[in-house]
Amino acid sequence: MKRRFSLSGIVISNLVPIVFLIFAFIAVPLSGLSVRYLVQEIMTRLGRDSFLVLSLLVPVMAGMGLNFGMVLGAMAGQIGLIFISDWGVVGVPGILVAALIGTPISIALGLFCGSIMNRAKGREMVTSYILGFFMDGAYQFFILYCMGSLIILRNPELLLSRGYGVRNTVDLLGIRQILDDLIPLSVGGIQIPVASFVLLATLCLILVWFSRTKLGQDMRALGRDMAVADGAGISVARTRIIAIVISTLLACYGQIVSLQNLGTINTYSSHQQVGIFAIAALLVGGGSVEKATIPNVFIGVLLFHVMFVVSPMAGKNLIGDAQLGEYFRVFVSYGIIAVTLLLHAWKHRRELRDRRKAEDSAAVDDSRSEGAAL
Repeated sequence: MKRRFSLSGIVISNLVPIVFLIFAFIAVPLSGLSVRYLVQEIMTRLGRDSFLVLSLLVPVMAGMGLNFGMVLGAMAGQIGLIFISDWGVVGVPGILVAALIGTPISIALGLFCGSIMNRAKGREMVTSYILGFFMDGAYQFFILYCMGSLIILRNPELLLSRGYGVRNTVDLLGIRQILDDLIPLSVGGIQIPVASFVLLATLCLILVWFSRTKLGQDMRALGRDMAVADGAGISVARTRIIAIVISTLLACYGQIVSLQNLGTINTYSSHQQVGIFAIAALLVGGGSVEKATIPNVFIGVLLFHVMFVVSPMAGKNLIGDAQLGEYFRVFVSYGIIAVTLLLHAWKHRRELRDRRKAEDSAAVDDSRSEGAAL
């Protein structure tokens, strides 16, 4: 049976990317930014932020939706960066040591997050969102009170004037843009972060390979139907926890990659918007609560950061106030998530309605067949 072509269905399924494409066509000329500057910014942001967005794919594959709890991995990465700043480890070894410190922390946090989400099946996104706020308090207690008192830091420049607690900002001069400059390449005056792209390509290949393994196929089965997967002998709880652990671990590494590009940590806030912006970028690229792919990641990062770059100047040139563009960016980030979740709920209800109609129709046909037989 041939599937019917539905233009309205295609538009609804790709509503968010279409809206952003229209916005880009309007806002880019209004911003007055040069093509060279825009391309440079997009190249930099693709290399910096794509790793974080890729960390969302595994939970979506496992049917757990959008993992707002990825901020727990970002916290682990920042703790690793604070330690290497105190110890004075620089260059690529600094990044590796930060990742080594963040790995056990992110695994432990992932196990905790996954076990909590197993107790909230069907409400994973809300649970992970609230859990992020809870763990933010634990993170801030650890950074603000434990570091410098219970955990000795040797570098006094990292500490607050009272002698304990980390300062609001930590400079990462020892690893600033180390990946971007590791393999220098300039095309037409545009600096290409080759090492960052090689790292992203490696992660993409690993994710493709992982999706074809036994564990990856188990996660896909969970994403299709948890009850059927459980009936097939798949350990549902264990597989879901592994999906969250992988996502949290990748978010840890992604935050390290992102902050080495920026060259500084806002100690108490750098992690807070990571989940929102990464999820918004994935949705802008055409991903959804139920399905997301690697192309969705890169399309989303491209379109989302085009908005980030051009919004302030477009707002200034159009209305005379650059701050309007800043407000617009925050509004759109949250608005995208809200619209996508509404569309997800609407589609889910429509599918349930269609399924009930099909079951009712089948029941009527069966009763008629039985009547005719009698």
